[in-house]
Amino acid sequence: MSMTDTVPTITSRVEAPDPKRYWSLAIIALAQLMIVLDASVVIVALPSAQRALHISIANRQWVMSSYTLAFGSLLLLGGRIADYLGRRRMFIFGLIGFGAASALGGLAQTPAMLFGARALQGAFAAVMAPAALSLLTVTFTEARERARAFGVYGAISGGGAAIGLVLGGTLTQLASWRWTLLINVPIAAVAAVAARRVVRESRGQSKGGYDLPGAVSVTGGLFLLVYGFTMAGTHGWGAPITVALLAGAVLMLSLFATIELRSKHPLLPLRVVLDRNRGGSFLASLLVGSAMLGTFLFLTYYFQGTLHYSALKTGFAFLPFSGGIIVGAGLASRLLPRTGPRALMMTGLALAAGGLVWFTRLGVDSTYLGLVLPAEVMVSLGMGMTFVPMSSTALVGVDPKDAGVASALVNTTQQVGGSLGTALLNTLAATAATTYLASHAKSAAVVRAAAVHGYTTAFTVSAVLLVAAAVVAGVLVQASRHHQQAEGTVTELPEVEPAMALESA
Repeated sequence: MSMTDTVPTITSRVEAPDPKRYWSLAIIALAQLMIVLDASVVIVALPSAQRALHISIANRQWVMSSYTLAFGSLLLLGGRIADYLGRRRMFIFGLIGFGAASALGGLAQTPAMLFGARALQGAFAAVMAPAALSLLTVTFTEARERARAFGVYGAISGGGAAIGLVLGGTLTQLASWRWTLLINVPIAAVAAVAARRVVRESRGQSKGGYDLPGAVSVTGGLFLLVYGFTMAGTHGWGAPITVALLAGAVLMLSLFATIELRSKHPLLPLRVVLDRNRGGSFLASLLVGSAMLGTFLFLTYYFQGTLHYSALKTGFAFLPFSGGIIVGAGLASRLLPRTGPRALMMTGLALAAGGLVWFTRLGVDSTYLGLVLPAEVMVSLGMGMTFVPMSSTALVGVDPKDAGVASALVNTTQQVGGSLGTALLNTLAATAATTYLASHAKSAAVVRAAAVHGYTTAFTVSAVLLVAAAVVAGVLVQASRHHQQAEGTVTELPEVEPAMALESA
């Protein structure tokens, strides 16, 4: 069916833009900030929490992994539930649950209590995140406004991890590690009350079933995949538990694909991922997630272990990263309607990869101003320029009834990519450090040099992942600015005044 065939039918039910849409954006941005920064806010606080709760070295990874594991494995199911039960309703439900889980974690008295609270945070975030992005998609329908909205969202998505490191260091140093979790409680409460007053309800039009076999198989498959990569970081890739988990993940995800092909009401309609532009964005998002969380982690180790920074100083050392993300996202939101997504994604990814290559020059005696800061600026500007077109292209033209699951895929690829990338990079860094030690006479200086060698190895692999993402964007993302505006305008015409639709075209 052509565009001209669809316009008369759709325009008959055109509605005015939501007059409170920018208030909605502020609330959605606040919620997204909580979700993203909670994956990193505990990194700087982890040593303090480990000492306070007597967490073993072998188990300390679960402070991070339990969150990303629950988040990544439940996102698709969360997105579909939001489509059926109402996106605003599930957004508020997720906010309340996230705040309660944060309180539980902040008051934790045992390692198990903290790990469980972090898993609950991830589960509620898996409901809240796709609902938030779906609400953003259906609230902003005019091309230029949508670009600006995704500019804000992209800045939050990209800068949230860096902001989490700054916040984690500040709260740990000035108050307690517990406040890295407790601070979410008042924020979630305010956001939930505001969302009920401001945000419009939205839901998919499909009245089909929930596809329980698909939900079980994909949730189990993603859980086993992330868990398997996490075990690889501690037990090795050839360990029986690692092999068994990864083999189980392959079987479960293969079963999921088979179920989706045959289901009348699939959890993940394959039309969502088989679109060339959206599929390219999802794959690029997976590669970016794999590269970036490990980058923050190894820089934290470098600051505290090599440069001997305090938690507070480590947090502020990441501050330029947040600023660069915001500047890059603002630039991308202005350029996206003019250039289209592919050029921006490729430029941003190339710039960020160049910054990671710069990080590979780190040494034991490197200085922050001389080497770290310029590399931070390059990576952050590049990521800011990448997140906006990547998020926008992943959702443009999607059928309204599939907005929740498409939004979930954006977050799923980033979270699963982050978990997989961290496990992969940890393993490679540890192997590189061990090899370095084996080839040098052991001394305190050699031990420090070996650790830095492991970090630079991880930065090299991260740069390769971003180059691969740039290639994916160049090959698969073909949408021009005209195509993207046309897709966004036609798909979302029910929310746009006719005059505004003509203006945006």
